[in-house]
Amino acid sequence: MSLAHWSRRVDALAQIKVRDVANPSLDHAARHHLFDVLRAKDGEEIVVTDGAGHWAFASVNAGAILRSSDVVLDEPLADTTLYMAPLKGERSEWAVAKITELGVARVVPLLSERLATRFKGETRDKVLSRWRRISDEAAAQSRRTYDLLIDPPVGVADVPADVAVCDFDGAGDWAGVRAVAVGPEGGFAPGEWSSDRRRLGLGPSVLRGETAAVVAGALLAFGTGKWGFSLQGAADE
Repeated sequence: MSLAHWSRRVDALAQIKVRDVANPSLDHAARHHLFDVLRAKDGEEIVVTDGAGHWAFASVNAGAILRSSDVVLDEPLADTTLYMAPLKGERSEWAVAKITELGVARVVPLLSERLATRFKGETRDKVLSRWRRISDEAAAQSRRTYDLLIDPPVGVADVPADVAVCDFDGAGDWAGVRAVAVGPEGGFAPGEWSSDRRRLGLGPSVLRGETAAVVAGALLAFGTGKWGFSLQGAADE
């Protein structure tokens, strides 16, 4: 994509998620956001996307939107996954927003021993619903066209063997890492992971849970090389 084309996407009034990019229409929530919150005027340009990589420009016209460009399919995101222990209050929601902006492809709620928040039944369903809403908002802000995939929760015992674990004493070589787990407040319990599990560090500071999740997400996204340079390249300089 050319810089001019990307700049046009950034300069658009908003990015709105629609069911069909080729024939876009607004649901109630999108209509409220566009006309009541943003106060869109006729002729203003927006981006429409389906959350599956398809997008196009559209123009505001008489209380509706009309597609004004060809439909484009963005390159798929790198296959990156963050296993994240849910945190108290709004901390997880903040982390989910930032992880979405950074370009992590998938988040899996991780049910570890020291989990400090209730994550079962109706409460779990409400939390996951909020995560999806917040990730949609973050995707629109960052012009991301692929939804953040949010999987059902898993326990530590169900995490695949090739997933690394963030640990204060872990190694600093993140090159090629595509999946990593971060713990809850207070970290993982002793012996929660097998001794042969790969461990990665997040720097010399003790981080809050939400900060650790965002740092891990940034390193995952950075390590794919899709930011224009790679961890290996930076290490060789």
